[in-house]
Amino acid sequence: MQGESYPEKFNQHMNDNDIKKLSRLTAILTQLQTKKLLTATALAEKFGVSIRTIYRDIKALEQAGVPIVTEDGRGYSLMEGYRIPPVMFTENEANALITVEQLVLKNRDSSLVAAYTEAVNKIKAILLYATKEKADLLSKRIAVSPVMPHTNTSNSLALIQQALTTFKVLSIVYHSEGKDEKTKRNIEPFALYYNLEESWTLIAYCRLRKDYRMFRLGRILQIETLDLSFTPHKLTLKEYLDSKEKKFKTPDTPMS
Repeated sequence: MQGESYPEKFNQHMNDNDIKKLSRLTAILTQLQTKKLLTATALAEKFGVSIRTIYRDIKALEQAGVPIVTEDGRGYSLMEGYRIPPVMFTENEANALITVEQLVLKNRDSSLVAAYTEAVNKIKAILLYATKEKADLLSKRIAVSPVMPHTNTSNSLALIQQALTTFKVLSIVYHSEGKDEKTKRNIEPFALYYNLEESWTLIAYCRLRKDYRMFRLGRILQIETLDLSFTPHKLTLKEYLDSKEKKFKTPDTPMS
């Protein structure tokens, strides 16, 4: 369910000069969208106001049509599926996204290219006309060196990212470079590592080797997400990279 034009509704319940309250209401709405439950006490401490003021703010949001769910003794949350209208991007923010787009288009993983392109197109659609014109001009005035490869070598990054954040085991067929062999493995995705020479590498706990290994996405021949979850890893990415650096001087040495 899409949110209605809430600033206009707020103005019906507030004085024109009450900018602080409008800013706080907008911030509370943003907070509610990013967290499941927020207590009045936590909101009062965050914005430096009384709990009674937060109660009035919540009521104002409800009167403006925002579907806030109140759970007695627990806090407030937004009704499932509710989203506020899209945020307007500044010219500098839009320019940053357009610039990065040119680099992403050179990425070796086609799933990342497709997802980023779709996201940027949605962002362009909501830009103000003047900003949109400038963004379009900028996109025509940025070029990436042809020395950088433009060949997609993988199409699994999006699937891996989803498995990594939902703690799902992946089944892969991997082509090892050193031994020139193909092995089927069940792995627990841990982190992603990028370098300009080899592009994306997946760091994962390999159940076959019973240890952490690095897998070049371009060498994963088959991949699927299993209906099997794993316990989140206690090891941090920094700890892993530090250990690799001590052993091999550089984390760019894949061990699969």
